[in-house]
Amino acid sequence: MIYHKTKETLKEQPKTWLVTGVAGFIGSNLAEALLKLEQKVVSLDNFATGHRYNLEHIKNAVTPEQWDNFTFEEGDITDLDFCRHITKNVDIVLHQAALGSVPRSIDNPIASNASNATGFLNILTAAKDNGVKRFVYASSSSVYGDSKELPKVESRTGNLLSPYAVTKMLDELYGGVFEKTYGMETIGLRYFNVFGKRQDPNGAYAAVMPKWIAQMLKGEDVYINGDGETSRDFTYIDNVVQMNILAGTTTNEKAFGEAFNTAAGGRETLNNLFHAIANGLKSQLPELEIKDPIYRDFRPGDIRHSNANIDKAKEILGYEPTHTLEEGLKESIVWYINDLELRIENG
Repeated sequence: MIYHKTKETLKEQPKTWLVTGVAGFIGSNLAEALLKLEQKVVSLDNFATGHRYNLEHIKNAVTPEQWDNFTFEEGDITDLDFCRHITKNVDIVLHQAALGSVPRSIDNPIASNASNATGFLNILTAAKDNGVKRFVYASSSSVYGDSKELPKVESRTGNLLSPYAVTKMLDELYGGVFEKTYGMETIGLRYFNVFGKRQDPNGAYAAVMPKWIAQMLKGEDVYINGDGETSRDFTYIDNVVQMNILAGTTTNEKAFGEAFNTAAGGRETLNNLFHAIANGLKSQLPELEIKDPIYRDFRPGDIRHSNANIDKAKEILGYEPTHTLEEGLKESIVWYINDLELRIENG
């Protein structure tokens, strides 16, 4: 497997990686994985959506020697001077910082644009000016818009349905232009409904997976938007970490200036997901009582069905998903149960 060989090579030839949005769900998992591979990690976050306790999670997951290779600075990618400062002496950028969520962008398109478009261009330009050749960034399955084609193929998208989708498509356009104009090795990763440890279950814009797990654990009502037959390609965090590391190290020039579906390549309805989570929780906590879901209106801007074709990622990057939805869900449930117990213990 290419990924295994890549990790062994990195241990022997460590590099300096910048992880933006490091206090967030995906960023913190990326930093942890890189530190365990003996890499040097420079990082930033403004804590708009990330959490300081995620930095503690990273610290507790690695050795003291590995933690010494971690540098964090609080800052905002909308500050161009800060971006120029933080991208100095960096080999590879993994850009995760953004204001996520389709509903959030509909509620506040200005804020989403400032972070996801202006902030993106700032960090991309700063990296270019400081001689960073490899720039890997988070795009989104939202760029497929109203396309009804399944599975989704990178070369065919539809009409965009939200300001968030617009910003992510703009990022891809900038990535392609910077590759052609400046010779930067840019690679976009279109994330499909990522889930796993450290994903925040709280807040109005929380993703469905952690929110439902937390609500079921607390005996609260669980809401399903629409009829529950909306489907998604739920993708476990370890698969996303793999894609970032492969994109950050590939020598295949066909990857540069391109965007890749980052997914498991499957599809599950919200109704089936509800029952899978409920059954998974009850297998760990047989005494747990879980209420039937409550259905409400469809959410504006949502894509009806999402399922990724991952052939391009396999062929060009050597990607092979290590976790199915079922495998990832099992690990996630155990983590959330343990995390809730720790929170209760700590008051």
